[in-house]
Amino acid sequence: MNELGLLALGGNLPSVAGPPAQTLAAALAALNSGEIRLCAVSRFFATPCFPAGAGPDYVNAAASFVTTLSPGQVLDRLHAIEAAFGRARVQRWGMRTLDLDLIACGDRVLPDAGIQRAWRELPPRAQAQNAPSDLILPHPRLQDRAFVLGPLCDIAGQWRHPVLGHSVAEMYSALPESDRAALKPL
Repeated sequence: MNELGLLALGGNLPSVAGPPAQTLAAALAALNSGEIRLCAVSRFFATPCFPAGAGPDYVNAAASFVTTLSPGQVLDRLHAIEAAFGRARVQRWGMRTLDLDLIACGDRVLPDAGIQRAWRELPPRAQAQNAPSDLILPHPRLQDRAFVLGPLCDIAGQWRHPVLGHSVAEMYSALPESDRAALKPL
């Protein structure tokens, strides 16, 4: 794969590297080695924990990269880095030391447009209870998340969703003002 890849990073618990902002910085350094080369990194943002009061606020960021690895190999590398920073997959959408999400690999749609659409249209309750067994690209919920789109605007605002046809900047602008206002640059 030589096209531009996009990642979202986040965490709200301390890791061996320190508090969340230090964990994200250390994870970025770990990512930028070997077969993955970072092209750009967004600012770091504070975002509220959901639901409100359920835990400490998150620190989120985004990065673009190039690699010769396949998307599946990139995902394996992301999971290995998460584990190195103490990520335990106990609860879906729960608190965590580090979350590295593969958002997109160029204009690839994986495994196919129908499955990508089915996961994108899954009701919120089902999203919280089910995890796909295969890699879904682009990430099926990126268009709904200010904490992903805001940082992506810093580095890839013109990238277009290959299925929806909207740019990152357009998807971010379409979110409710309250979602965008909750995102605070650090």
